[in-house]
Amino acid sequence: MADKPLSGRKSRLVAQAKPSLPRWSKTFLDELAATSNVSAAARKANIATATAYEARRNYPEFNRQWQKSLCDGYDHLELELLHRLRVGEVKPASGAKRGVRAFDNATAFRLLAAHRESASRQRAIRNNEDAEAIVLSINAKLETMRQRMLAAAAPKAEQIIDQSADSPTR
Repeated sequence: MADKPLSGRKSRLVAQAKPSLPRWSKTFLDELAATSNVSAAARKANIATATAYEARRNYPEFNRQWQKSLCDGYDHLELELLHRLRVGEVKPASGAKRGVRAFDNATAFRLLAAHRESASRQRAIRNNEDAEAIVLSINAKLETMRQRMLAAAAPKAEQIIDQSADSPTR
């Protein structure tokens, strides 16, 4: 009976099991996020670049994590570039003993132009949220004023009622 083949049901379950990610994938993905460089990530994971691309084709989960790592890497790269554009880079000046701080204005302007739309969209969302808070605040103040007016009008209404009760009717 030990030679008996697996039933059709069991073999289907085995075929449907998700393939596990390669052992090297965590090292590769971490390095990809740090460098945004597939070749450097493959070297760090001790695999061939082709092996990484093949795994990306064969493992949907690995492909998803690859994309996330690339996004993380580009975020890091963008932050590094922004820092460099804001504080400048110290570059050696010809014939000088000390470097000179240089700013790459052309790249800074290109970066501003590339992100102007997304920054404007975020600003509009923030302003819209602020507008909602302002409307709620105005409505609360109007309600407070209405309550004060009603409270102030109540004694006057009682006085009018009292005066009409005291006056003779024709």
